[in-house]
Formats: sequence, structure tokens, C-alpha cells
Amino acid sequence: MVEVSTPTWRVFTCDLPDQLAVEVFKLKTIQWLEHFQQFSYLDSNGHTQEPYHKFDLLVGAGCIDALSCNTGQGAFVQLAYFQKQYPQEYIFGYFTYDLKNELENLQSAHEDRHGFPEMQFFVPEHRIELRGNTLTLASATTQPEALYQQIQGLKSKPASFQQGIELQARISREEYLSTIQNIRAEILQGNLYEMNFCQEFFHPAAEIDPYDVFLRLNLKTRAPFSAFYRWHEHFALCASPERFLAKRENKLISQPIKGTIRRGKTEEEDLALKNELYLSPKNRAENVMIVDLVRNDLARSCRAGTVTVEELFGIYGFATVYQMISTVSGTLREDSSAIEAIQYAFPMGSMTGAPKISSMQLIEQLESSRRGLYSGAIGYFAPNGDFDFNVVIRSLLYNQHSGYLSLQVGGAIVYDSVPEEEYAECLLKAERIVEVLRG
Repeated sequence: MVEVSTPTWRVFTCDLPDQLAVEVFKLKTIQWLEHFQQFSYLDSNGHTQEPYHKFDLLVGAGCIDALSCNTGQGAFVQLAYFQKQYPQEYIFGYFTYDLKNELENLQSAHEDRHGFPEMQFFVPEHRIELRGNTLTLASATTQPEALYQQIQGLKSKPASFQQGIELQARISREEYLSTIQNIRAEILQGNLYEMNFCQEFFHPAAEIDPYDVFLRLNLKTRAPFSAFYRWHEHFALCASPERFLAKRENKLISQPIKGTIRRGKTEEEDLALKNELYLSPKNRAENVMIVDLVRNDLARSCRAGTVTVEELFGIYGFATVYQMISTVSGTLREDSSAIEAIQYAFPMGSMTGAPKISSMQLIEQLESSRRGLYSGAIGYFAPNGDFDFNVVIRSLLYNQHSGYLSLQVGGAIVYDSVPEEEYAECLLKAERIVEVLRG
């Protein structure tokens, strides 16, 4: 193994006086990130009630060392080697959906319009952690107190008055409805039980300020697994409500989402819609199919008999929707590594279908766009061996060089799916992002 120099970290900790100071510091941190070609900003947005919560905010900025690779280059083997070089460091990064081709006999034939490496991880130069009001700044190159003063000293930028961005659909509504019928026919023939079908809305040459767009998107959605990621001219602006996979000591946790309904305009309507989602036979069927798939995925790396459904059909409220979320956990075997556990579970069942391989084969046939980072995962590995990765949904992918801007949305299709309702659900999921782009 090649020896690498271990960064020497200087650490500064303080308590911010109140929640307003916390929010202001977050806004200034997003502004401060404009100085870096590589960063990862992971925001829980106050969703601290779930038992596996660890950070309110975790940021890595600047780059000491990085790994970028594609399918066919032994991406997961390279990641394991990279991690062993930096066993005491936080490592930030992402997995794209197209890494499926390294894990199974699959391919991605659609044009890659986004340009992200299929896997990208980095050891940051600076790190920011927020737990409650307690702020920790660590730096390998700068006095962290000076870093704190630099961020706090930033003046608010003038409001952005960019021209509204309108996205165009990659496929028409009629094409979408016809494809759903084709999927239902495949299910009727017994080829699969459920499939996640996605469509793309895009702009070929958008001029946006990704920092301003993410800031407004994050304020509007307050999603628990929000992420803002930059690799040179490539940006991911993510307002995800879903956890793909986390590790806490020797425990693996996955929280698949299947089941979506809009929020009500009154308290009574809101409660009625929440109950409707909870009692919906179709949404329960979708959810339990994916829970079973996740249980099987975790069983490949967990001790026999430890995989458990901790919560089934939990209903959680977000800015515009309620989501049905289940929690599956298991105890990692001593002979199975963290990266192997990710490989066995990736891509996540909530974005593929059941059976998983058959669904991914049909996804490639029926979808019109390469997913890339969409329905992949963004997150981090911690020095103690823990990790946490989201599901990249409710997200914009932006290539600042070409101007290509992409929003993909989808949903689980079962035989009982009504095509028109599935299309409406896609628009509901895209609603907040579209509002932000329109200004």
C-alpha cells in the first residue's frame, strides 16, 4: 500500500447562542463554499427526532485527496483501497446509479448528459459539524478560529433576480401514460412485481446560480437528507427525504420510502390525507414489496436472524407531501465490510423494483434518460467506521460548463397503478423544485 501523509487537524468548538444563529451560520456556510471546487454540504434541517440521527449539519470543503472512477475500473475495490489509506478521516462522496453495471450484468446505453464520474470521494481540507447549537470546525491547513471568523464575517449577497427557468419534458404525457400501461402488462405476465419508472425534465443550457438555487430549495423543502455537492463544474442540489443506508457501530439501517400523498390546505384535510395514505392498499403493497427486497439485501451482509423491520408504514410529513417510510435494520457480520454491505444493497430497492435485476433491465429499456447521480446516493464515511448515505431524489443535477440542468422524478408502478395518478404524483414530487427555478 502506498503511504500517504495523514492530515494534522486543528479543531475549534463553540456554542451558537440560539436557533436563529444556527440558521444564519448555515446560510453563510453555503456562501463560503463558493470558494471551493470540491465540497459536500449535508443538512438534516432539524429532523433530529429519529434514533439514528447524528449530525444537524456536516460539511467537507476543499480537497486533500480524491478518488474519481467509472464502471469497469473496479470502482468499489478502488474505494476500499482509498478508505484504507485514510482510516482516521471523514471521507465524503457519492455513488451514481450506473454503478449497477459493476455489480450485475447490466448496461447503461443512454447518453450521459451530466458528466459526473460514476463514483467520486474526497478527503476534505476543512470540516464543519453542527450538533444542536454546538459548532465544531476542523481544518488541516488553516487555524479554525480564523475560519470561523471568515464565515461569520461574510456579508449577505444581494437577492438573485435570475430569469425564471422553465424545464421541458424528455417524454410527453401521452408517452408516459403508455409506458405505465406497458409496465402493467409486464407485471401481468409475471416478469416483475413492481418497478420504479422515472422521467426527466431538463433545460439544455440554463444559467443559474447553484448556490442561490440550493439555498432557496433547502429553505422551501427542509428535507432531512438534503445535500449540496460540487465536483468542479458539476453540482448536485438535493432535497431528499430518504435514507439509503447507514451504519451505526455494527448495525445497518435502511429506510425505504414508498407511498406519497399531498399535504392538505386545512388541518382537517391534512389529517384526512395522512390517514388516506396510511390506509391505502396500493401504497402498502408497494411499501411492503420494497421492505422485503431491502430485508433480502441486508441479509447478504448481516448475521442470520438479525434483520428486523423496526417500523412498517410510518407516515412522515414534509413541506408539500406525506411519505410512507419503513425502517429495516440488521447486525453486520464480522466478515463483511461496510463497503460490501453497500454493494449488496445498491442500487436501493425503492428506486429499482422487485425483482431488482429484472426491474433494472426493464428500466434501461423503457426510460429515456441516463439516471447518473439521480437515484444514486450522497453521504460520508466516518473515522469510526460508521457511514450514512441518502437516496438522490427531489434533486437537480447541473453542469455549469454546458448549462445542462436535469430534474428526474418517478414512482413505483404496480399492477393497480393508475397511469394518470402516477403522472400527477411525479408533478407533485417536482413541484417545489419547479417553483424555485421559476423564481
